[in-house]
Amino acid sequence: MTYTDVTMVRIYLTEGDRLLHRLLGHLHDTERVMGVTVFRGTAGFGRSGKIHGEGIVDIAFDLPLVVEFFDTPERVEEVLGGIEGWLGPGHVVQWPARVNA
Repeated sequence: MTYTDVTMVRIYLTEGDRLLHRLLGHLHDTERVMGVTVFRGTAGFGRSGKIHGEGIVDIAFDLPLVVEFFDTPERVEEVLGGIEGWLGPGHVVQWPARVNA
């Protein structure tokens, strides 16, 4: 099997950020990255220490979201450069990976 080097990116959001549709549209329509998946969490917390969970209010408005995408390392750097102002510190994680070609 043949493999291609890629960079995986994981972006942490909450539904309350109201950024998901803008980000997903940008990754799909503008950047055309190789692949994107969105995960909806049942609970989580970040730097603020505020727990986002499955309470009645949270179910409707503020559950954690993870947007994961991959592309070539060069493309990932370009994409992240274009959205860096959208995300606060500590919300983007990336690592090298390989995808079967």
